[in-house]
Amino acid sequence: MSEPIRILNLFTIMNRGGAETMVMNYYRKIDKTKVQFDFMVHRQERGAYDDEIEAMGGRIFRMCPIYPQNIFRYKRLLREFFDTHPEYRILHSHMSELGYFAFKEAIRHHVPVRICHAHNAPVFKSETWKEKLKRLPRECLAKKIRGLSTDFFTCSEVAGEWLFGRKNRYNLQFMPNAIDSKSFSYNLQKSIEAKRSLGWENKIIIGHVGRFCPQKNHNFLIDIFQAFHQIHSESMLILVGSGDLMGPIKKKVRSLGLDESVCFLGNRADMSLLYSAFDLFLFPSFYEGLPVSLVEAQAAGLPCVVSDTISCQTKILPSYVKVSLQESPVTWAEQMDSILLRWKRKDTSSEIKQAGFDITNNAEWLTQYYINRFNGNG
Repeated sequence: MSEPIRILNLFTIMNRGGAETMVMNYYRKIDKTKVQFDFMVHRQERGAYDDEIEAMGGRIFRMCPIYPQNIFRYKRLLREFFDTHPEYRILHSHMSELGYFAFKEAIRHHVPVRICHAHNAPVFKSETWKEKLKRLPRECLAKKIRGLSTDFFTCSEVAGEWLFGRKNRYNLQFMPNAIDSKSFSYNLQKSIEAKRSLGWENKIIIGHVGRFCPQKNHNFLIDIFQAFHQIHSESMLILVGSGDLMGPIKKKVRSLGLDESVCFLGNRADMSLLYSAFDLFLFPSFYEGLPVSLVEAQAAGLPCVVSDTISCQTKILPSYVKVSLQESPVTWAEQMDSILLRWKRKDTSSEIKQAGFDITNNAEWLTQYYINRFNGNG
């Protein structure tokens, strides 16, 4: 093979979200003499990973956002793109049902392999009224994209069932949200140095990584931390991520008098350092697919207290505790206190590998999968 197979990945923008981080984990490890990644994104501004993508030889193509008022323009841009880029024989969409438009145009241009990848399973009752209005069109597009996809990828059963339907559950291809487990592995000295460098010595550090959106349930997260802080006044909550709801959450933190105990760090590239400094990972989401951050947190040996709505496939360590979202913040705080007392943190990289979440073997598998599909093998 003289030139690598070029895979066109579809995303909204290559920022530090879960799906984007997972794909970058694979991209760093794949054999780029055999397979190369390119990206079609739907924002004009540069994403957090754009520099790294271009440094590894990837190309980035920018389209307009997929808003109702842009649909006719978007269809025209897609047609022009595939007219001028006949080299793509494999599309890999990470945009849930919104990949429908690109797949439809790809079929017209005889692109033979169209991989649709389910990363999430929405629970519309937990969303804002604006998100609830999207339910019907989202479900309609989800049904339509099933007929346009040749391969059904998913990170978890619940995500796959939502996007592809129950009748396709035996056709799912599970692709683990794999990580470089060694880069997150726990070391006591590393943890001490991380806390010292961040100014968090002699504190109990509660960590959370997630975009500020309704799905992540930050309102309840703050209530939980307030209850925990009443037990442990030396505790701090570290929030990593950005998003539209950061402003209202900051306002809530101020109103509760927690300004000195809650830190908003925005998007960060030094996650290994932060996980080393955390003492517990808190994750009360309304819904998830299979969050990369939960795999990373367990690779760092952290006890994790998570909502019972999250797939059991995310559980790797015995320090992973599920709590119902119907329980009070006090109950959540008690569970956090209990697991902190019981769990002795350690290097868990072997458990991560055994569970199938280490990147090395998974990247080799994905490389071969693309080669087989490119050559017409199922």
